[in-house]
Amino acid sequence: MTWIQDLFDPERRTWEDFYRNRWSSDRIVRSTHGVNCTGSCSWNIHVKNGIVTWEMQALDYPVFDRKIPPYEPRGCQRGISYSWYVYSPLRVKYPYGRGALLDLWRAAKKAYPGDPVAAWKSIVSDPEKRRMYQSARGKGGFRRITWDDANEMLAAANIGTIQEYGPDRIAGFSPIPAMSMVSYAAGARFVQLLGGISLSFYDWYCDLPPASPEVWGEQTDVAESADWYHSDFVAVVGSNVLMTRTPDAHFLVEARHRGAKVVVFAPDFNQTAKVADEWVPIHQGQDGAFWMAVGHVMLQEAYVDRQVPYFVDYVKTFTDAPFLVTLKPNADGTLTAGSLLRASEVAETANVENAEWKTFVLDASGVLKLPTGTVGHRWQKKKGEWNLDLRDPGTGDAIDPVLFLSEHAEKIVEVSFADFSDATNEKRLLRGVPAKRVETKNGPVWVTTGLELLLSQYGVRRSIPGNWPSGYEDGDSPYTPAWQERFTGVKSEVVVRFAREWLRTAEKSKGRCSVIIGAGVNHWYHNNLIYRAVIVPLMLGGCVGKNGGGLNHYVGQEKLAPQASWAPVAFATDWGGPPRLMNSPSFHYVNSDQWRYDASFSEMCPVTNEGHVLASGHTIDKQALAVRLGWLPCQPQFTQHNFEVVRDAEKAGAKTDAEIVAHVVKRLKDKSLLFAMEDPDDPKCFPRVFYIWRGNALLSSAKGHEYFLKHYLGTHSNAIAEERAGTDVHDVKWHEKVDTGKMDLVVDLNFRMDSSALYSDIVLPAATYYEKNDLNSTDMHAFIHPLQAAVPPCWESKNDWEIFKGLAYATQELAKRYLPDPVKDVVATPLLHDTPAEIAQPSIRDWRKGECEAIPGKTMPNLSVVVRDYTRVHDKFISLGRVFRDAGWACTARSTRSPTCTTRTWRTTRPRPGAGRPTRRCPWTATCARSSCTSRPKPTANWPIARSRRNRTRPGSTTRTWPRRTATSASRSTT
Repeated sequence: MTWIQDLFDPERRTWEDFYRNRWSSDRIVRSTHGVNCTGSCSWNIHVKNGIVTWEMQALDYPVFDRKIPPYEPRGCQRGISYSWYVYSPLRVKYPYGRGALLDLWRAAKKAYPGDPVAAWKSIVSDPEKRRMYQSARGKGGFRRITWDDANEMLAAANIGTIQEYGPDRIAGFSPIPAMSMVSYAAGARFVQLLGGISLSFYDWYCDLPPASPEVWGEQTDVAESADWYHSDFVAVVGSNVLMTRTPDAHFLVEARHRGAKVVVFAPDFNQTAKVADEWVPIHQGQDGAFWMAVGHVMLQEAYVDRQVPYFVDYVKTFTDAPFLVTLKPNADGTLTAGSLLRASEVAETANVENAEWKTFVLDASGVLKLPTGTVGHRWQKKKGEWNLDLRDPGTGDAIDPVLFLSEHAEKIVEVSFADFSDATNEKRLLRGVPAKRVETKNGPVWVTTGLELLLSQYGVRRSIPGNWPSGYEDGDSPYTPAWQERFTGVKSEVVVRFAREWLRTAEKSKGRCSVIIGAGVNHWYHNNLIYRAVIVPLMLGGCVGKNGGGLNHYVGQEKLAPQASWAPVAFATDWGGPPRLMNSPSFHYVNSDQWRYDASFSEMCPVTNEGHVLASGHTIDKQALAVRLGWLPCQPQFTQHNFEVVRDAEKAGAKTDAEIVAHVVKRLKDKSLLFAMEDPDDPKCFPRVFYIWRGNALLSSAKGHEYFLKHYLGTHSNAIAEERAGTDVHDVKWHEKVDTGKMDLVVDLNFRMDSSALYSDIVLPAATYYEKNDLNSTDMHAFIHPLQAAVPPCWESKNDWEIFKGLAYATQELAKRYLPDPVKDVVATPLLHDTPAEIAQPSIRDWRKGECEAIPGKTMPNLSVVVRDYTRVHDKFISLGRVFRDAGWACTARSTRSPTCTTRTWRTTRPRPGAGRPTRRCPWTATCARSSCTSRPKPTANWPIARSRRNRTRPGSTTRTWPRRTATSASRSTT
């Protein structure tokens, strides 16, 4: 190869130094990104001369099971470019204030020297001054201010709002805590110590699948992505896995290589469809019709034409298919499905504990039985019977529940089913259903099993009278493959083939069929019905609860692993409580006045039983009903200042907390006191101060952005809808003319000048993910990832904890002058899931209408009296409260003084102003950033922590290193 000429001229190759230097680094730091992407990927951050230069996926994930592919590398193109954000020209570098407000503030301070609270009140109480700075929102005009200036104004706004209106007029919004647990907890803890409102997130994004709590009673319980590899059949519905789940997509591809079939349902040929076995180009939002037809085929071929033993045994054991449902008579002699037959309705069982919440099956012997596992067993005094063991709790005998009533039916009754195919509630289908007569305290009733009703609802042909489809190609009969074609555009033969492959796979694999479902479906109206249409074939195939099977909803990073120990710190319940939590959909729908532009919901949502209390009317009235009955929270809380409510009770003679609560109940009954949601446009009920951090609440998270601009901010908007609710609203007070610009102050903590920052009054520079210590977890894998500060916060930015700590201190110092004494606050909280309160109301009865007694915690919200001491807000913020100790929670951390880095338990060694655990030992403010205050106490959070093998230097130390751990020991370690 003599034609190759070697060059021995180093000067001509100096350009290579630039390339090598670009990718060199002084050290590598383990971190991740606290974003709502569900990835939670561990990254190695390369730092050179104090500057983040680049990042690369970590490659040291522990191996759980050698039968599945490894997790690594986890990461995507978005993550690998994040370092550019740290030094972006759009970075918020300094505290900023809106110029129009700053001019008013400085003039007011001169008019009220030494009295910042009076200065603040003089601005917000003057309509002209409020209008002046509110109309400037979103139009630029920011000026740089100091941290001291910002803290003083915000503290004055906090104290002034608490004095004038109450602490529940201060609200805070931050998205999914799992993204960055400490940062979320910083603002939430501060807001709760004030007595303010923490707004929800998952439901407000329309990320929460309501079908999950409707069907299973839980939020979103899904398999991690590695479980896809166990599937033999995967249906991808409304989720573009290869694009939006980049770090996890390989499990889906590898499952297909292992032999699984992957079918993608999407209107477009997306990235995931490209690697699937089959692409079904379904019309947008019509997935429910397809899956109803799948259920029809499965019921016909696996339950009627033949009975698959695995399926039958599964639905008997794990579903409500065998439970007895009452059939209610109609005026025309037909019947309709009613409620489950309850123990309280039958004389022999009417006196059992929680009889209203225990329901019957029919045993194969023909005898009614009350199996264990119902919600009534969950909250009875005797424990150990809240399980799905098919046994009689009284005798211990095994129960063999009847699914098909053919052998026990006394009559084939005619049942009316609604047909909404033409978007009305006028069509009815009359179909026969095998039924049995049961004697109840109110006389005989017809009952049937849930499965029998399902078979008739789905139009499954049997040898019984009724309006049945002629076959799969009968396009006029709901639920058939041909019927769904007009909605989905998918040929009926595709449905039949898919359903047969699905049930055959489920039968052979014992339930290893799964559905990956996401925002493409969940963001549609009636998404819960679409999801439930998908869930039915999963249940019929025995897939739920099986490795490689079940419904897997992935929208948002909602799984916070150490929640049991994190929540008391995040919501300040280590100092007391309860916290003020509010579901954002209700808060914004009501307070941004979107309800004023709605008519009765029955105009767009036809129902069958128009006489039902929830079947007609206006949404705002149903919201008010839900608040009164304790189903939903109400924040702001009352039409009167909460402190004044307590003082009025004490003036009336109330001496104890119980007597204060009784007085509040009395006033709610006689309407001298209302929930704020019953008069949301009274200025006394306005939310006043709004804190935003870690999210874009005023655009991407704002459903109804134009109403936010108009009614919250008071600036220019593009709202064009007309107000029309006046004639439809009855329980909520209607004002013909309302004030706009409800928010006195909007504060945004941000590292980007996004739309929330542009519309805010004060913008505070927050640290980026590479500039702070934090924790991150997800539902997609079983690791807790630390965000470890790679570089200090740039310019004048601070991490969220430090920012809110500074606000807490400034507020506390002002409180010593303006709110020097402890005050009593009344807190209303709703009836909570997974508490005895969930069986408090077997039927809908409104105490306001005299249908029942007003009983806090049973027929109305819980009412608690909380003592607030604003002179100790900062001291409590930085200290772990007594409840941590009193409730038996341990708080462990790695001691910086231990050369072996052992685990110790922190204890209060002396009294201090916060009367809790010392500041210098608080895990979130001490140098030991990997302490386990947030994770150790949770017994179920023994999740592995992925750590870098190349960087074992402990935070705050340059000499000691972390010991090497195996995957087993790592799962027991602290974070």
